[in-house]
Order: sequence, then structure tokens, then C-alpha cells
Amino acid sequence: MVTTLPKTDVVLIGVGWTGGILAAELSKKGYKVVGLERGKGRKLDDYLMVHDELRYSKRHEMMQDLSRETITFRNNEKMRALPMRQHGSFVIGEGVGGSGSHWSGQNFRYLPYDFQIKTLTEEKYGKNKIDPIYTIQDWGITYDELEPYYDAFEKMAGISGEENPLGGARSNPYPTGPMKVSPVLKLFKEATTNLGLHPFSVPSANLSETYTNPDGISRAACQYCGFCSRFGCEYGAKADPVVTVVPVAEKTGNFDLRTHSNVVEILHQGNKATGVRFIDTQTGEEFIQPAEVVGVTSFVLNNTRLLLLSNMGTPYDSKTGKGVIGKNYAYQNNCGETIGLFDDKQFNLYAGAGSLGMCIDDFNGDNFDHTNLNFIHGGNIALLQTGKAPIGFNPTKEETKNWGKQFKQESIKYSSRQIALDAQGAIMPHRYHYLDLDPTYKDAYGNPLLRMTFDYEEHDREMAKFIGDQTEKIVKEMGATETYTTRDQPTYDIVPYQSTHNTGGVIMGADRETSAVNNYMQMWDFENVFVPGASAFPHNSGYNPTGTLGALSYRAAEGIDKYLKNGGLLV
Repeated sequence: MVTTLPKTDVVLIGVGWTGGILAAELSKKGYKVVGLERGKGRKLDDYLMVHDELRYSKRHEMMQDLSRETITFRNNEKMRALPMRQHGSFVIGEGVGGSGSHWSGQNFRYLPYDFQIKTLTEEKYGKNKIDPIYTIQDWGITYDELEPYYDAFEKMAGISGEENPLGGARSNPYPTGPMKVSPVLKLFKEATTNLGLHPFSVPSANLSETYTNPDGISRAACQYCGFCSRFGCEYGAKADPVVTVVPVAEKTGNFDLRTHSNVVEILHQGNKATGVRFIDTQTGEEFIQPAEVVGVTSFVLNNTRLLLLSNMGTPYDSKTGKGVIGKNYAYQNNCGETIGLFDDKQFNLYAGAGSLGMCIDDFNGDNFDHTNLNFIHGGNIALLQTGKAPIGFNPTKEETKNWGKQFKQESIKYSSRQIALDAQGAIMPHRYHYLDLDPTYKDAYGNPLLRMTFDYEEHDREMAKFIGDQTEKIVKEMGATETYTTRDQPTYDIVPYQSTHNTGGVIMGADRETSAVNNYMQMWDFENVFVPGASAFPHNSGYNPTGTLGALSYRAAEGIDKYLKNGGLLV
């Protein structure tokens, strides 16, 4: 038996950053909002005294239960996709806050180039610069149009930073100043400056100082404990939906947060959604939640899967290049790493924060000439001092075996004398990289799993070689005794961990033939369905996606307000 609940103005599928922002903004305007989260609830008190590397970092306490739902993966269409049985290449959060609770806190703005990448690349280098197999397209919005929403997200989160000398124009400075510059970061800053580059502090959601945001939420400054990524912050210093937007929504009295509620279908008639069907994961009961507007606000991969399961939008077909749902899946090109060993310098690498670092954008976007290069875009090169946890950090020389007396001696010696410098490289969308439903494997409820088809291409390998040359120069300038540089980008594998920066699948644009949503994150085919988040990115840039998905969420909240007042497709 399925129980139908009273109709609400807005129902949200997932309560992480995107769902939390929509909940706060819309409930403040007086709309009744229901947030359905398939995981458990969280409060700041749940993060107290949780500095347990084994439990959270290695055994993935805050992550999705892959025995109930996972994805299947293959490198190409000739392979059979197999289920991801344990968290590896990326980790998917579950529970209130989602990935916004266990993230590191690095919070960049994408470059103006990103939003008009096809137009600007062709204008500068000609149409032949981009192989047609790469399905690159403009986003349907410019940086200048999105800038006010970036500003809103940064003020809400209290982002700590300094102006990027090679970034887009800002309407306001960061609400709080940059993080500390530790000795190793000072060394990086001096080395890159000597090389004629433009270093700046990594924009940080780990607060550099006590801060009260425009909603009246006060949070304490970061203590540099080093337990950020894969952990909740016991001080509330790391911006997290649990300590920022969710309390604001709850305070209005207009937000009904329902945990352990797994949405399995979006219901629709004609070109409108009527609500969602969800299962109480504790009792097994089924419910229908009718709503005027449906916000698909879960993780990238689940956004795509839900639309495919609900027969909403045209599934992407790699054979014809037509269709939009599942199109332009992109990962992150973690490229060109250089390891530096120092015999005459020591650093306290166990202290840190998820976004404590210095970086450069000289080799990101189109900030350098690509005329004679076999790739476009690039990556943000950063030296991060995130806090080296003792179980996972045992640095040795490259040729040393992972056991024995020499391993132990070098682990002790280089625990304070090794740094790693690499880049978050952009990934260009590819005709044969996409998401669809797996024909074989199903989840605990009998629904098809999502299938991922992805590999690194020659474009990514060329970028890795180029970035490797740059990171090596910097580490040598820092005075490393020995360096080890990785220039090869091997075949992509679902293990080990690399980055949780998945993008695409429900992409935005100005043309309904090549995109699933418009620049308000509103579906072209279902006018009362909004899908914000990184699933809307037409390509992956050389940064963490959170700042941009936050900005798009504020844009979507504005769009939902306009839709509820006036109806129709927004322009």
C-alpha cells in the first residue's frame, strides 16, 4: 500500500548543498518545502570527538552503502560494466549534508573562459582546435551573469581567501581573509614568484576567523586539526549544510526534513512532475509526496539515474550523439604530480586543514597559449597542507619496497620532509563518455544501477605531460633534494581514490537539443523540475566544483521562486 501525503509547494530529493540552499532560500520566502534525505540526520554535536582516521577515512563512515546501491563501470562500450563494490576512485556521501559534510572545503570560482569555452576557443584558435569527438559547448550563462550568485554562496559559507590575480572580476572581496601561510606554503609562494608565476591562497570554506553570515549563522575559526576531508567539523569551522543553510530553513517553520526517505521515482503527467515516490528505509513503507515543484538535488550520479528511471528527458545515445540525459559525464584529470623529498628542511605536515594551501592558475583555463599544444584548458596547480593522517601517510623513495627496515626508516624520515604537487586538470566531454542504466545489475529495490562509461583520452594525457613539466620546475625551485614526476596518465580505473569531482549527465545550455536544463536549472521538458548541482556542468574545469554548484543553486532558487509566481519556462 502506498500512502499519499498532503501536497507541498516544493519537494527536494536530497539535502546536501543544493537541497540545503534551495530549502533555506525558498522557506525564507514563505514556501512550504519538504526535504527527502535517504540517509540519517546530522547535527553539529554528531561531529564531536570524531578524529578517527580508520572509521571515517578508511572505512567510509559518512558514505553511501554500496551493498544496497552502487554504480557499474567500464572504460568503453566493448567492455562489460561491473559494479563498484567498495569506495575507490570517488566517495559518495549519504545523510543530511551529503558530500557537503565530508568535503575538504576548497572553494573556487570557475574562470570566465569555462562558461563560453566553445565560442572563445574557436574565436582564438579556430574550429579545428577541437576534435568533433569532444562534445564541448557553452553553458548558456556567462561568468558575469553568474557572479552575483557566487558572491551569495561565498557570503553564506564565509569563504576565506584573497583575489585570484588571473581569475574573473569580483563584485566584493571574500568575506573573510585568507588562511595562514605555513612554512611549506611560504616556500611554494617564493618559488612560484621566482618563476614569474602568480600564487594566491586557496579559497577556503575552513574559516580563517570567526564569522557571522547574512542569515545570522555564527561559526568559529578553523583550529587546523587536519581532519576535514571525509570528516564533519566539530568546531563548525568548515562550511557544511548542517551548520549553515539547513538550520536557517528549519528556523522558518516552513521546512519539513524527512530522513531515511529514499526517492525511487519522480511522478509526472504531460510536461509537469506531480511529485515523487519514496520508500522509508527503516520500515519499508512507500509514500507519494505531491508537489508543485520538484528539486532534484542529490549527488551528480543519482540526479541522472533518477531522471532515467523516471523516463524524464531523452536518454543520451552515443551512436547518434542525440539525447541529453546522461550526456557529457566528466571526471577530474588529476595530472602531472611531482613528489619532492627534502633532506635539509622539515615541515609539520600533520597540522593542516582541507583547504589550507597556495596555488597558481597560470596553467589553468586559457591563461596560457595553447596554439602549439594538443589540448585545451589546463589545471589549478596547488600545494595543499590538508593534514597528513598517520595511517594513510607513509612516504618513502620511489624505489623502496612497502615493507621492511628501510620502509620504516624512510617513513619516519620523510613524514616531515615530503611534499606532493599536482593539478586538478579539466576534463573535456567526449562522445563516448556518458551515464546510462545498466542492463544487468540492480539495486536493493530491484531498480537498474547507473552505468558509467569513461576513460582518459589522448587529450588528457597530453595535459598530464605538460602539467608534469610545470610541477617539476616548481618543486625543484623549492629546493627538493630528489623529485619524482608522473607524466603518464594511465587507463582510468575505479580504484584507488582519486577525486570525488564527478560532473555532467543533466547538463545546462541555451539549446534544448543539446542540454537538459536552462540556466535556471529548469528542465526544458518538465517546466516544474529543477536540477541544480554539478550534474549541470557541460565539462569539468580545473577546480573543485562546489563553489560553482553553490552559485547555480542560488540561481535555481531564484528560478523556482519566479516559476511558482508566474509559471512557464524561464528566460
